[in-house]
Amino acid sequence: MPDYAFGILNVDLNSGVTSRSEVALNDIRAYLGGSSLGAQILFPWLRADLDPLSPEAPLLFLTGPMTGTMGTSVGRYVICAKSPATKLWGESNVGGYFGPELRSTGYDGLLISGRASDPAYLWIHEGEVDMRPADHLWGICDTYETQVRIKEELNDQLVRVACIGLAGENVLPIALILCDQGRVAGRTGMGAVMGSKNLKAIAVRGRRPIPITHPDRFMISRRRENINLRNDNYSRAAREVGTAGAMEYFHYLGDVPTHYYTHGIFKGVEKISGITVAETILSGVSTCHGCVIACGRVVRLKDGRDRKGPEYETIAGFGPNLGIDDISVITMLGDLCDRYGMDTISISNVIGLAFYLYMEGILTEADTDGAPLIWGDMEIIERLVHQTVHREGLGGLLAKGSKALAEHFHVPEMAVQVNGLEVAYHDPRGASGMALVYATSPRGACHNQSDYFMVDTFGHTIEEIGINFYPRQAGAEKAANVARLQDWRTLCNALVLCNLANVPPESVLELINDVTGFDYNLDELVAIGERAWNLKRLINHRLGLTGENDRLPGHLLKPLPDGGSAGYVPPFEEMLAAYYQARGWDPETGRPTSERLESLDLTERISDNRTD
Repeated sequence: MPDYAFGILNVDLNSGVTSRSEVALNDIRAYLGGSSLGAQILFPWLRADLDPLSPEAPLLFLTGPMTGTMGTSVGRYVICAKSPATKLWGESNVGGYFGPELRSTGYDGLLISGRASDPAYLWIHEGEVDMRPADHLWGICDTYETQVRIKEELNDQLVRVACIGLAGENVLPIALILCDQGRVAGRTGMGAVMGSKNLKAIAVRGRRPIPITHPDRFMISRRRENINLRNDNYSRAAREVGTAGAMEYFHYLGDVPTHYYTHGIFKGVEKISGITVAETILSGVSTCHGCVIACGRVVRLKDGRDRKGPEYETIAGFGPNLGIDDISVITMLGDLCDRYGMDTISISNVIGLAFYLYMEGILTEADTDGAPLIWGDMEIIERLVHQTVHREGLGGLLAKGSKALAEHFHVPEMAVQVNGLEVAYHDPRGASGMALVYATSPRGACHNQSDYFMVDTFGHTIEEIGINFYPRQAGAEKAANVARLQDWRTLCNALVLCNLANVPPESVLELINDVTGFDYNLDELVAIGERAWNLKRLINHRLGLTGENDRLPGHLLKPLPDGGSAGYVPPFEEMLAAYYQARGWDPETGRPTSERLESLDLTERISDNRTD
């Protein structure tokens, strides 16, 4: 086995003591890095009685073996913890430049425990770790201003900063962590965990080389694959029109939720597409470290100031979901949420629920300080964003998430969420594979654990590893296909490889073997994803999840009255039964069987999988 290392910086905020630990080589080979290795590292910590906002709760930043190598779209890192939003496994994947810079300090990961006595930020550089006061930033600086202020204090514009905003300081379960040009670890409340530790930011600056076992071979394969990726049709579309370039096509298929998942048609969708952004307000593009795709949007509104442009989920959430067809307004709302450090998917979802409850007469003007909640009312939506981050008025309820809001009004079935995480904006009635994706994701209703909507709507198959095409509204026959893509995306989250990067599996295999010196074959590589997927399942069962949690919200099991998926509902129970069978999970409990765990070299976890 090669001499490949993975070093973790351990920081105890209670004492300020730091140390370095090395991950066992067997664990690196079995999980590689990212959230997969994160699950293995955090397994001993994560218990049902652990308060995710307590000082003893861990917060783990992890890169992957290809982070910072200038490989194909691998300038990413992940953040893992017990989620304050779901009380289950929490992870969030983010791009930018922070991850590569962290590796350049000589550390591949950062494990934080404890709680600082006063607001603080970490400064990691030149082999040193300092804990500095952040009282002057706390409650005052938004996420963008925080980065500027810290770089000025450290007198180095090349410093990379990951930070929280007011949402994290106020420990909202929908709080995010932001770095660079608006790159966010948006989901599962990682910003709340960071805020609970009185940690405003982490600043990193490194000059050490990224370790590559076979650099000469890697440079040849890296250059070839970056050229191929840059010329790939999907990459070119993402560069030209961003992640929202397919908005009108998704809408045509009934994939874009409208008016809180109750309609399939949104009049004015052409006004908010990625094409419209490119033709009207686009002023430039942004990219993550070493990425040739450059999907990030930079836009300029009438005030003449450049802003981060909204991506698909933000446009869908504040657009069709809430009835807004003005791309400038959507941009400003997305920018406001980023500055507050608040997940745009969750906040737009929970506001949509409030609007829907108002329309149904369940929530009244007595709950809204006399303000009617009318679809498309931009002023009230912005007001609710402000109220939520400050926990004022109705915002005090919205801040707890859609599950808590619906339970408050005794209508839990009306919240479009899974296990406490709000559903993203690809409707499974328009792309049926997403029904299984949302119901079984280890972090709740997540579209990034498997972007199966791309298989359903674009036929984006990966036949080399057995991911084939089925009609977009097919049922149980696609269950094994869904599981296979989940395993592949879990492997991507270990590398950490961006989901937008259309890199052939054989090329991924070559790149990772060149970097690590391991001798994987393709089946072993896919098995890393399946192993980690099952390990996260074991963690969630330990945290209280059962097979009863594998469900869809009631809204998504009602046929839409119009649009490209009108009248269709996924045959969910049949699909779930087929999924359990494909996974090798017990059909009654949803637990991985001992036989499946043994086949994945998880024999030592069988005792953790008992039901008694």
